[in-house]
Amino acid sequence: MMRGGPRRHTNDKMTKKDLAILVKSLKSYIPWILVAMIFIIISVTLSIIAPQYLSDLTNEIANNSISASIDIDLIWSISKILITFYIIIAITSFFSGIIMNRVTQEYGKKLRTQISEKINKMPLKYFDSHPFGDTLSIVTNDVDTITQSLQQSVTTLLQSVTTLIGVLIAMFITNWIMALTVLASLPLMILNITFITKFAVPQFKNRQKATGAVNGVVEENFSGITVIKLFNAEDRRQQEFEVENKKLKSAMIKAQICGGFMQPIMTLISYLAYAAVFIVGGLLMANGNIITYGTITAFMIYVNLFQSPLSQIAQSMNTIQMAAAASSRVFGIINEEEEFDDSNYEIKLMNENNKIKGHVEFKNVKFGYIPDKIIIPNFSCDVKPGMKVAIVGPTGAGKTTLVNLLMRFYEINDGDILIDGVSIKDMKRSEVRSIFGMVLQDSWIFDGTIKENICYSNDNVKEEDLKNALDEACLSNYVSTLHDGVNTHLTGDGSLSQGQRQLLTIARALIEDSPLLILDEATSNVDTRTEILIQNAMDNLTKGRTSFVIAHRLSTIKNADLILVLKDGDIVEQGTHDYLMSINGFYSTLYNSQFVEGEEI
Repeated sequence: MMRGGPRRHTNDKMTKKDLAILVKSLKSYIPWILVAMIFIIISVTLSIIAPQYLSDLTNEIANNSISASIDIDLIWSISKILITFYIIIAITSFFSGIIMNRVTQEYGKKLRTQISEKINKMPLKYFDSHPFGDTLSIVTNDVDTITQSLQQSVTTLLQSVTTLIGVLIAMFITNWIMALTVLASLPLMILNITFITKFAVPQFKNRQKATGAVNGVVEENFSGITVIKLFNAEDRRQQEFEVENKKLKSAMIKAQICGGFMQPIMTLISYLAYAAVFIVGGLLMANGNIITYGTITAFMIYVNLFQSPLSQIAQSMNTIQMAAAASSRVFGIINEEEEFDDSNYEIKLMNENNKIKGHVEFKNVKFGYIPDKIIIPNFSCDVKPGMKVAIVGPTGAGKTTLVNLLMRFYEINDGDILIDGVSIKDMKRSEVRSIFGMVLQDSWIFDGTIKENICYSNDNVKEEDLKNALDEACLSNYVSTLHDGVNTHLTGDGSLSQGQRQLLTIARALIEDSPLLILDEATSNVDTRTEILIQNAMDNLTKGRTSFVIAHRLSTIKNADLILVLKDGDIVEQGTHDYLMSINGFYSTLYNSQFVEGEEI
């Protein structure tokens, strides 16, 4: 089972760097964040001023309740001011929440778009070493974690910091002794936040990593369900899933426990602060200091306003740590190495004034998927225009690798490949791939109609051309049995048999009508009768076109103009079928090994 994933930071010190990158990426949303902050400041300012009016209200009631001379007009006047304040607080809080929700969702959309665009620019070697499930987890789970964390924490953090500063000013203006009493709880809160955060950060990182691993196992189980059932491997795969699932469970529990300690401890500190306010306030009143019941009431609210922001800041730090853990994976893939940009390259061959001849030349090509492990040491070959070239050899000889290099799915380490005298290094990758029509052994069908699948990269296909492609690919009879014909909707590979999928991909190549062709055992998944029909169609298709055929069933390439016999990345023999059989070499051994007593295996 493949394991791996985007580059991840294992050092907790990298959290600050992750956060810095995350904040920098939010730069374009600063104007909206500032607007939200204005609403937050208005809300916070009014919530800090309100206790002063509440203090006056308390004093009026406490001082005049015994004599029954309470000024009802004053109480009503103060009450109207408080009601107005709280209505404005509700409205500004609502709009700041709406703005920040819009910002985070737009940011999430931006990240998903960046990842999608990045995937299209990344070399295939990335996907060779990273499981699809883990990459999918980054696009979905990690991006969602970032947006949800920002949505929950940014507004709360802005509001909490503003409230904290405002409350401190208001407390010292009201009574500095009581203010210092409340501040005495601050060291305990900071110690709590620091201690919990230190243990929480690694757990949040482990949780994101474990989530990606579980998604990787699930993706493999779903994509390989047929093979799993075929080999009765359900129990073993379930056990493998349980191993990763238990790791995720453990990581989730540890992360939640570390994060969950924060609030109870903060609540305990708050209760201690309430008690301190009552005790100090009582002592000040007993010693004749000028302090009223209203002042104590105001400070009870201030304690809540002071403690809540600190508690919210602590909770926000937890969610920000989650965002940092997720962002290290998201920006890990966004910052991955890309294929070099060739957008400024000119079109060399695919223009109206040039007819591509199809002369392909390999010059001392050297390649290895890993630089220090070369699998093609020195490959040279001159393919004349219009030739049908068959590439044969045992497994691992370099047949598919050679085609991958020709299509520039991978860049060669040394040497060169030329098409009509032009190096593919000097051509756009898109131009190189437009020159070749390609049918792979592993067919690929996407969700859409049969017509959409066949006309995949061409929106202007004529009905006559579509019909001819269906006829030549032996699909016409099958399509005629469907209620909606070519407009029948396919829901992925499961809608067609393996042979039908192969036929559809052949029809796709026929529609593309490219100057050169690559056929990777295009008839490997069809029956013998259909293979003969398709082989005839392929013979017609390859006439006048340079074509490369990777062949495993050697009887299908007897009529090739040139057969390249590969072994360990080198051409050990080349020539026509009759010539190679006459020299009784490696090709002859391969060919004869497919027959028993004169019959093909």
